[in-house]
Amino acid sequence: MPISNSDKIIIRDLAKRVAEIGHHPQQAENREMWKKHNSLKRTKPMVLVFPEGSWCELLPLKENLKCESPALHGWEWHLRHLIYRWEYLRDDNVIEPRIRVGPVFKFTGWGVEIRHSERTAERGSWAYEPVIKDSADIKKLRQPTIEFDEEATRQNLELAHELFDGVLPVVYAKRINLDCTLLTTLGEFIGLDNLLLYLADRPEFIHELMNFMTESTLAMMDQAEREGWVAPNNEDDYVGSGGVGYTDELPTTGSENRGYTFMDCWGFACAQEFSLVSPQMHYEFVLKYQIKLLERYGLNCYACCEPVSDRFEYVFKIPRLRRLSISPWADIYKSADALKDRCIFSWKPNPADLAAEVFNPDLIRSKIQECVNVARGCVLEIIMKDTHTVRNEPWRMSEWVRIAKEIADEGYPD
Repeated sequence: MPISNSDKIIIRDLAKRVAEIGHHPQQAENREMWKKHNSLKRTKPMVLVFPEGSWCELLPLKENLKCESPALHGWEWHLRHLIYRWEYLRDDNVIEPRIRVGPVFKFTGWGVEIRHSERTAERGSWAYEPVIKDSADIKKLRQPTIEFDEEATRQNLELAHELFDGVLPVVYAKRINLDCTLLTTLGEFIGLDNLLLYLADRPEFIHELMNFMTESTLAMMDQAEREGWVAPNNEDDYVGSGGVGYTDELPTTGSENRGYTFMDCWGFACAQEFSLVSPQMHYEFVLKYQIKLLERYGLNCYACCEPVSDRFEYVFKIPRLRRLSISPWADIYKSADALKDRCIFSWKPNPADLAAEVFNPDLIRSKIQECVNVARGCVLEIIMKDTHTVRNEPWRMSEWVRIAKEIADEGYPD
C-alpha cells in the first residue's frame, strides 16, 4: 500500500514521541512495581484508568486524526492515545518503546448468525434475538475452528516495518485470545432474558449448551497450542477486566524454541450476566464449566462488573486465581476479609462519580480513601473503567488519577 510522505512524517513523528516516553525511567519503575504487585508482594496500591467509552471525549477522532489515508488511522490513534495517557493521565500503566503486531486469525464461527434488535440511540444498547430455541436447534451449532491468515499478517508486518523501522522496534507477537467466559456467547444464542429464565425452566438445555461450548473451546485451545499460536501475555498486556500482565512467574512450561502452552499465560473469565443469580446456580451453570478452561492457564483473573462478595467459596475453586475484580456493587469489607493476600483485590470504583452532573472531588477522595483503609491487609489495585462519558470535560479523568495516586502514594494506613 503506497503511503504519502506527509502521512509517513506524521506517524514517525508520533512514534518518536512514544519512543521518548517509553525510555523514561518511570516506565522501568512501574514495570518492576507491577511484577512485585502481581506476585502478591505488597507495594503501594496500583492505580489504572481505562477511559474506554469516554475516549471519544478525551481524544475525538475528527479533531485528532491528521493522516489522509484511512488505513493509517488505527496506528495514528494508537500512538496519540499513548501520548495522551502519558501527558495527561499519568497512571501506573507502562508504555513500552516498541510496536507490537499480532497475527490475523479468522474464526469460522458457531454455525449460526447472531441477531439483535436495532439501537434506539447512537451509543445505545440492543437486545439479542434468540437463534437457539430448543435442543433440536443445538444441532445447528458447529465447533468453531481457527484459520491463520498468513497474507494479512504479512501485509500488517510489512506496513509496520515501513512506518516504524529506525524509530520504534517492531515485534511480532504470536498470540491468540480465546473466550473462556462462555456466558456472553450463550446470551447471544438464546437471549439474555432466556439466559436467566431457563436456569429454572430448562436447566438441562442450559447444561447441554454449556457443555458443547466448553468442549469446543477446549478443542480450539488444543489447536492453538498445536499450531504454535500461543505466547505469554506477561508484559504490558491488559489482563483480566483491568490489570497489567507483568510477571516473572510466566512462562512456566514453554519457551520460544519448544513452543508455549496456555499454562504460560494469564487466563480470564467473568459472569456479568449472572449478577442476580444465586452463588449456587452461578457455580452449577457457568463457573464449573469455566474452571475446565481456566485449569489450562498459569495464572487466572476472574470477574468484571458482577459482585462476587457473596460467592467466594465458589470463586476460590478457580485454580491459580491471582486477580479478582471487586466491582462497585461488591461489599469491600467482606472482600477484604476474604482476599487478604490470597489474590489481588482489583477494585473498580463506581464510574458514575466521573459522569455525575457535577464533579465532586471530595466524594471521590472519600470513597478511595475508605477502600484503601479497608484493604490495608490486601494487595490492592484501583482501576477506573467503564467510563462512557466525562460530560465532555476531559480534565475529570486526569483529576481522578491525581486524587487516586495521591492517596495510593501514601500507602496503606497502619
